[in-house]
Parts: sequence; C-alpha cells; structure tokens
Amino acid sequence: MRILLVEDDFRLAETLAEALTDQRYVVDVVSDGEAGWEQVKLLNYDLMLLDLMLPELDGMSLCQRLRSHGYNMPVLMLTACDTITDKINGLDAGADDYVVKPVDLGELFARVRALLRRGNSCSPPILEWGKLRLDPSTYEVNYADKPLHLTPKEYSLLELLLRSGRRVLSRSVIIEHIWSLEAPPEEDTVKVHLRSLRQKLKAACAPENLIETVHGMGYRLRQLT
Repeated sequence: MRILLVEDDFRLAETLAEALTDQRYVVDVVSDGEAGWEQVKLLNYDLMLLDLMLPELDGMSLCQRLRSHGYNMPVLMLTACDTITDKINGLDAGADDYVVKPVDLGELFARVRALLRRGNSCSPPILEWGKLRLDPSTYEVNYADKPLHLTPKEYSLLELLLRSGRRVLSRSVIIEHIWSLEAPPEEDTVKVHLRSLRQKLKAACAPENLIETVHGMGYRLRQLT
C-alpha cells in the first residue's frame, strides 16, 4: 500500500514516515499542497495523509481540488484544531477522517487500516496461490501451513506478486510499488530480495519455480496446475 504524506513540519513528517514504513507501507513525503497535487498526478496512492495548515495550498483546498477532479483515494486529515467546526469543514471538503495533533501513532495506524479496508472492500482478505497463503491483516505468510518469516521487503514483494497473479512485473515496476521515491534502489537490489524470498519458499517445500523469471521482461507467479 502506498501513502502520500503532505506535511510541512519536517520532524513530524520524518517521524510519521518512519513509523508508517515500519508498518510495511510505502510512504512518499511532500511539504506543501501544490507539491501534493503534482505528486497525485504522477502516481496512484492508496491513501493521503494530509496536514490542514500547509504553504502554497492549504489542506482543505487540496482536498477540495482532489474531489472536484475525481480523485477518490481516502484522505486522512491531520489537524491541530480540535473543534467541531474544523472537523465538519474538513469532512465537508472531502476528507474521510481526521487525527488531531499531537498524533498518537496507535490511533493513526488504526484509522489508516480502517480507511484502507474501506477503500479495498472488494479485495480478498486472504491472498492465496495454491498452497501459498498471505494474510494482509496480520502479515502472516504460510506455505502448506508452514510459516514463512519474511523481511518487510520480502513480504511486500510477495504480496505484490500475489496481487498481480500472472501479470509480469518488471524490476522498475517492483521498485515503484515497494520503495519510496526518496530512496529508490538499484534494480539489482530487486534480484537480491527475490533470491532470498525464493530460498525461504524452497525451505518451506514450495516448487523452485513458484516465482518464475520471464527473461528480458520480469517476474510472475507460476501457472497453477
């Protein structure tokens, strides 16, 4: 899941981005409303975390612009104003929910999960491919009921492959989906994580070619028989 954080307080943005990354989200950060608008036009985001008071274009105006242009990703507003009027104005502008500063991380995570569930209500709760099973709600992965202990990047890579099925994913597409724009790795880094993931699947008795290489194109899951 990819989140756009629009926040001009550098320390808060850094703290929130790190905390959300630890929760296995990919987080891009911009510091003003106009930059947020430009970023939304570049990439598809599953959720926007939007500060109310921003330079260039305030959060309320950005939210209204998003909705008027047909962008429907959930918007979670960050506000230091804990008044009924401010909350009503934010919701009327198109925000889906709000968190009051100072931000409690436990509350933030819960509200993010709730909005993402609402936005993906048609997605299967459990991702399965043959004997492979991944539960996005608990981050648990099993093959033939054997648990796989994956790193965050291995988990994100496997989830992306499961959601893509037989669609071929190039290394550049994988990087775009599971790394932030601030720190994209070299394409060979994908090979390193993929090799480790394959080894862990093999140790759980999965077929060696469960994740197959389509030469010159990328990777996908092997056709089930």
